[in-house]
Amino acid sequence: MAGIIKSIDEFNDYFNQGTKHQHIAVGDLSRADLTLFDPLNFNMYCVVLMDNQFGELIRSGEVINYKPGTLFTLRPGQVMQVNLNYNVKPRGWILAFREELTEKTGLGRDFYMFDYFNHDVNDALELSKSERGILLNCFSNIYSELITKPDYLTGHLLRLGIGQLLSYYKRFFERQFADRVRCDNQFQKKLETIIDNYLSSGSAQQLGQLKVSWCAKQFNLSPNYFGDLVKKELHMSAQDYIHNKVVETAKYLLDTTEMPVNEIAQELGFNYPNHFNRMFRLKTGTTPLQYRKRISK
Repeated sequence: MAGIIKSIDEFNDYFNQGTKHQHIAVGDLSRADLTLFDPLNFNMYCVVLMDNQFGELIRSGEVINYKPGTLFTLRPGQVMQVNLNYNVKPRGWILAFREELTEKTGLGRDFYMFDYFNHDVNDALELSKSERGILLNCFSNIYSELITKPDYLTGHLLRLGIGQLLSYYKRFFERQFADRVRCDNQFQKKLETIIDNYLSSGSAQQLGQLKVSWCAKQFNLSPNYFGDLVKKELHMSAQDYIHNKVVETAKYLLDTTEMPVNEIAQELGFNYPNHFNRMFRLKTGTTPLQYRKRISK
């Protein structure tokens, strides 16, 4: 059973350092007590930079494939552990901040942009050398501000520093999007093939309606990351894209076969024909039966 870090004080105890701010801390992984890498529920937001490989990294039960210069996040409630290689000393940084820091502040107002906190295992960010340098500087600036004698600007500067780090993370995450698409410039064609095969192979009858999560799995991506990628490249939500493909297939079956509408619904994974009818009408403005009658005239 995972332990839980309930406060910034408890977080700092793992690094044998005093608390400088009740909502924010930065830890140097090379100075961490090794029990930090036991299963722990980080009851706060964290950004973790892994600067070397020192064991198998697991987040919420899933292995994260990482290399030096990999950045990933934790949101409140997620569990991290490392099955340590005791021959290798950990190196890296971890920024931790509590949810209270995002309440009624400029950082909180902009926090919607940092949606990568909702992404999953396969969405860790692999930094280039220059990106790593920029983010190390961000960690260093926040740490320096924490250990500087506080004044009335301290809280403001810390929030600005965290906002800057999170904004760079967002920028570099967008770069990773672009790189991934360039590496697979047939993304749309591959997605179309995957969907067509699902709808024509009998998989829909066995597994049910095609889901975003299933498509994401075919690309080894989390649903959130996959959804963002589809929206960025195809300019619509993943759900809308899938529904459009389902309706396209339904139209083909209505045009070229005499299958009853109920059978077409089952063929496409709908347990209830009225759900199929509702989606078809939403997308086309007409029912499947009305569509068939119209094109048969």
